[in-house]
Amino acid sequence: MNDKVIIVEGKTDKQQLMRVLDEPVHIICTYGTISFERLEELSEELEEKDVFVLVDADDAGEKLRRQLTQEIPHAEHLYITMLHREVAETPLNYLTRILRAAKFKVLTV
Repeated sequence: MNDKVIIVEGKTDKQQLMRVLDEPVHIICTYGTISFERLEELSEELEEKDVFVLVDADDAGEKLRRQLTQEIPHAEHLYITMLHREVAETPLNYLTRILRAAKFKVLTV
């Protein structure tokens, strides 16, 4: 398993990230919600990993972000603007800037 992990909400978010990442990264989809049991599993599984959270800029995304903050306190949070709202709809050049700032290797778009 890779040392870098990004937690996103959905499959289309993952696909959007894969379009710009230029290194192996494990991307975990929560599909918008996550059970307490799965959160506990993730917490243990990701204890020694570099974990990043990138969720939509909406109420559901913020709720998920709060849950993940409690269970995975060492995770670094990445943010998109309210203008873009959804990770899947965020322009690739903007995603590239966010990821590059977090020290990910990204493709030039």
